[in-house]
Amino acid sequence: MYSFIELQNTINNEIRQLEFGNNPSELYQPISYTIDAGGKRMRPILVLAACNLFSDNIKIAISPALAMEVFHNFTLLHDDLMDKAEVRRNRPTVHKKWNDNIAILSGDAMLIKAYQLIVKAPSKNLAPIIELFNQTALEVCEGQQYDMNFEERTDVSEDEYIEMIRLKTSVLVAASLKIGALCADANEKDAQNLYDFGVNLGLAFQLQDDYLDTYGNPDTFGKKIGGDIIANKKTYMLIKAQELAKGEQAETLKLLITKNSVAPDEKINKIIQIYNNLNIKMLVKDKMNFYYQLAIDSFNSVNVDAEKKSVLKDLANKLMERES
Repeated sequence: MYSFIELQNTINNEIRQLEFGNNPSELYQPISYTIDAGGKRMRPILVLAACNLFSDNIKIAISPALAMEVFHNFTLLHDDLMDKAEVRRNRPTVHKKWNDNIAILSGDAMLIKAYQLIVKAPSKNLAPIIELFNQTALEVCEGQQYDMNFEERTDVSEDEYIEMIRLKTSVLVAASLKIGALCADANEKDAQNLYDFGVNLGLAFQLQDDYLDTYGNPDTFGKKIGGDIIANKKTYMLIKAQELAKGEQAETLKLLITKNSVAPDEKINKIIQIYNNLNIKMLVKDKMNFYYQLAIDSFNSVNVDAEKKSVLKDLANKLMERES
């Protein structure tokens, strides 16, 4: 069994060896800039860790693992453009460092590079791996569209929000695990249990991301705190606050998210104060724990020795304890 550090080192070494292209430099430099910015490398590590549950030969899953990392970073590059975000991982976003058109085209090239990597998966299970990758790519787009649709609505429900983050975030985590398992020729039941583990872990992960955007430490989070509040993002916390706020508090919240009558920092502070009064902090933590427990239940159903599960279980715990 490979340790988490060994898997992480393997991925980092392989990423350093990736070659995207040189000319035109305006196309390829933003790709390298995006990949080199770092990140947790969670998705490719999940691919290798899932593969390692069923096989000691993780080399068979390296190209698919890299595909998931390149695809994930492609989605971040385009998300930053659509969200007009200025900072990602403590550096200017691609569209700020270059321009919007370069961000679009470099992102498109990253998607193609991801496909070039995924087709190097073991030939025996290439068809279901490609089918899952295609399904996941479309679902991520669906999730992003729902996210944009929600910007124009004030009546987004909790269930709608959970479905949106399942599509936008969770399915990529789930697919990473299932693709790793398929690379190692795992049976469908175990592969599906890993997928379900990933879906629920991804939901808990995104809820924690929402939480950190409001309550995290900006020095470790990598983005300015309160970005979701300023953008009126329909996060779980805002949706619950709209559901629970009554009377004057509800009117204040409505004014804060529909009018630009206060300075950004003041808006952040006032909305956080409403969250605190409504105990939103505890509600989101409870929801995170709910999905985390569902994830662990699915993971426990995977039919491999408990010792082999230690790396993935420890990784799941680390994700829930993160500050960035």
